Amino acid sequence: MRLRVRGGEAHLDGARDADIEEDVGTDAVALDDIDRSLTAGVLKKADADLVSLQEVFNQDTLDYFHDEILVPGGVSPYPNRVCLPGNDGRGLDVAVMSRLPIDDVTSHAAETSASLGLDDSDVLGPGDRIFRRDCLAVSVGQLTAFICHFKAPYPDTESVFEVRRLEARAVRRLIERRFETPAESLWLIVGDLNEPAVAETDPARSIAPVFQNFAVDLLSRIPPQERWTFHQPHSAVYTCPDALLASPALAAQWPDARPEILRIGLDRDAERYTGDRLAGVGAHRPHASDHAAVVIDFPGLD
Repeated sequence: MRLRVRGGEAHLDGARDADIEEDVGTDAVALDDIDRSLTAGVLKKADADLVSLQEVFNQDTLDYFHDEILVPGGVSPYPNRVCLPGNDGRGLDVAVMSRLPIDDVTSHAAETSASLGLDDSDVLGPGDRIFRRDCLAVSVGQLTAFICHFKAPYPDTESVFEVRRLEARAVRRLIERRFETPAESLWLIVGDLNEPAVAETDPARSIAPVFQNFAVDLLSRIPPQERWTFHQPHSAVYTCPDALLASPALAAQWPDARPEILRIGLDRDAERYTGDRLAGVGAHRPHASDHAAVVIDFPGLD
């Protein structure tokens, strides 16, 4: 979402894909406000203390969304909000909102293979930035969340695959550097890792480096047929690019913590979901997002 001024009035972009016909032109702009109200409806339902967001243009956009749409829409306020500049030239940055005090926020947008000591001679130069957007490390109480949005798999060429794999290696290296004993620390990798529809046990997955004797996939606690968060517009493709990857300690301490996927804001073209939707959701638009929200509760974590 991006804050713009049209005709002297502030306006937020809606949940649009530039390559979809319905999301371009005057008619699409007219749906933007409804989209953002639906996003507020999903967040009201989630009622999370800590929210990670992708594709936020800047801090002003995040603050406007909070002050003018979320809170008036009945969402309890998030006094702590951060959106730092990332590497996406379109301003599609990651962001965080928290009701709890944020102890530390660290951007890793400037990290390179040289700064992290990674060999990426086949992917990027040693001085090229690794993350397509950022890996935003946010510490809230005992938990440190690493908020990511990896390179999109379109077109899914070998080079794009290798970029995502390098991003996964970089996140792992950041965690290994931050914690003396990563397996015993409380951390969570969260966000859209843009993994295509491949077998979860396939060692050739681009994000395999964060799974191999390292993180625990909390979404694996959901039955496979329910494990989808994204519907490709006008197709039968349902995938789960969104991730909650926990440290072994976090997963072990909350063995019953099971993610909930909120699809109430998804477009009605996502026919696999047959439950209730928010009033106003359309066939493709209006919708809250093309991704479902993923929510998890860790009781007693502070």
